[in-house]
Amino acid sequence: MSSIWKTKTPSQIADAAEHTQLKKNLTAFDLAALGIGSVVGTGIFVATGKGAHLAGPGVLLSFIIAAFTCGFCALTYSELACMFPVAGSTYTYSYVAFGEVIAWIIGWDLMLEYLVSASAVASGWSTTFIGLIQSAGVKLPKALLTPLITLDAEGRIVRGGIIDVPAVVITLLITWVLYIGIRESARINNIIVGVKVAVILLFVFLGVRHVSLANLKPLMPFGWKGVMAGAAIIFFAYIGFDAVSTAAEETKNPKRDVPLGLMLCLGVVIVLYVAVAFVLTGIVPYKQIDVGNALPAALAGIGIRWGGALVATGAIVGMVSTLLVTLYGQIRIFMVMSRDGLLPPAFAKIHPRHRTPHLCTWITGIATALIAGSFNLDIIIEMCNIGTLFAFILVSVGVIVLRKTRPEVERKFKTPGVPFTPLVTIAFCFYLMASLMKVTWLRFGGWLVIGLVIYFVYGVRHSKLQKAAQEGR
Repeated sequence: MSSIWKTKTPSQIADAAEHTQLKKNLTAFDLAALGIGSVVGTGIFVATGKGAHLAGPGVLLSFIIAAFTCGFCALTYSELACMFPVAGSTYTYSYVAFGEVIAWIIGWDLMLEYLVSASAVASGWSTTFIGLIQSAGVKLPKALLTPLITLDAEGRIVRGGIIDVPAVVITLLITWVLYIGIRESARINNIIVGVKVAVILLFVFLGVRHVSLANLKPLMPFGWKGVMAGAAIIFFAYIGFDAVSTAAEETKNPKRDVPLGLMLCLGVVIVLYVAVAFVLTGIVPYKQIDVGNALPAALAGIGIRWGGALVATGAIVGMVSTLLVTLYGQIRIFMVMSRDGLLPPAFAKIHPRHRTPHLCTWITGIATALIAGSFNLDIIIEMCNIGTLFAFILVSVGVIVLRKTRPEVERKFKTPGVPFTPLVTIAFCFYLMASLMKVTWLRFGGWLVIGLVIYFVYGVRHSKLQKAAQEGR
């Protein structure tokens, strides 16, 4: 049993980075765009409305608290990504800091985080797409636009339609783009991010003149409990930071570009989220916000229908990049765990022409499409927050641990204020986790139990690190 706590050495990580078969094409700008593409998506177009229902106008504070927490997380991610510039993100860092069994737990957790988050994005995209085509007078069979399992007006789980076809189609389309290659995916993402930011700025410009301060009173109708519940439910939007560090192995100069990309992403995200939350809650009373179509419906409600249609179109385009980056992060975690022997080796195989992990790309895409097509957005969205927060906690603990256990490893970027900064991050993440519903914790616990069973039945027996230790190397 003691061998399951065996850690990887920095030299083993460096060797994996040096002999990677993946293309090193990404720059700091590409990484920032990947982060923005992931962070500024369903969270701003859809989850803003859901957060407002929980926090009222206090969703402004929810976004600031979430952004503050994420800012500290970005600092800790930057240090570890510079130390270990390989795919795998938190999974890889945990392998070095805590040992194999903890690495497996966080890797399994990241699978949940990315799969569910990608499914939430696809479901949110479908909701916005359906709203747009219906406003244009296009009628489609409801059974093919409604997921199999949904919620009724009282929040109870009930049977819905047959499948959410738009969510399935967009997921499989993005999976095909990722199968082709990361350079091509990054180019598409950069274009989409430009469109998305322009549309959000348009919403702010059109809406700010119609803000009524009366709609912002009372600021916290549900108190701090509501504000923190809002912060917890929208936190999945910030998963992009993990995706940026996951791309380190495919970055031209990761020790410089990863911290720069993270900071650029964070700056843009904070400004956009707070501006949108202010305008949205200022022009629509929070009880009247359309959760599934928040921004376009808000503009339509004040008579700017052309602006609402344009924002809806931009949201449809913009959420594509969020889905792309989220799927990308899941695929790379999948690949690295397979490369370490903890999952079947076929998942780590690289396509000879596209230089992408093609098998796990399609497995991830199909699994995401099934979840998005079968479950309602409200059911999906609650599951992905706890995984993100758990990953952020381990990264923060990892910075403190590695300062003590691996002081000799070069750090091109150092998290300021250690151990204070990581400890503040941990405290905020735990507080947000405590704001989530009990059923979310139960589902999370069940997922981790399943993961541990798989690890002890398969992973520990096929682990390359375990085999090397048994052979005395």
